[in-house]
Amino acid sequence: QVLLEESGGGSVQSGGSLTLSCVDVQSRFSRCGMGWYRQTLDKERVLVSWISVFDPPMYDDSVKGRFTISRDNAKNVIYLQMNDLKPDDTAVYYCAACKQGTLPNYWGQGTQVTVSS
Repeated sequence: QVLLEESGGGSVQSGGSLTLSCVDVQSRFSRCGMGWYRQTLDKERVLVSWISVFDPPMYDDSVKGRFTISRDNAKNVIYLQMNDLKPDDTAVYYCAACKQGTLPNYWGQGTQVTVSS
């Protein structure tokens, strides 16, 4: 069953913007941190941004100043606003929830983001 449903991926040119959305389909994660990872074919999945219940959002250095994560608890949705996109941002982006240790317990199916130069 789908617990996290992503949308908003697509293809843009360098410098463009996209907004990813992730719905907590069963409203299970309101007390959990949630965030976004990304993965390319030749690299492992890496954390892009995370928003927890009590702490400020965190961002990977590669996206600081360009990406903004936000959360709408009333709608059970998190967003990733991505501005000034670069070809290196090309990846499959995965929504995730509830870290225990270093990795989240729950993952979405992923949405492709492609940035052309």
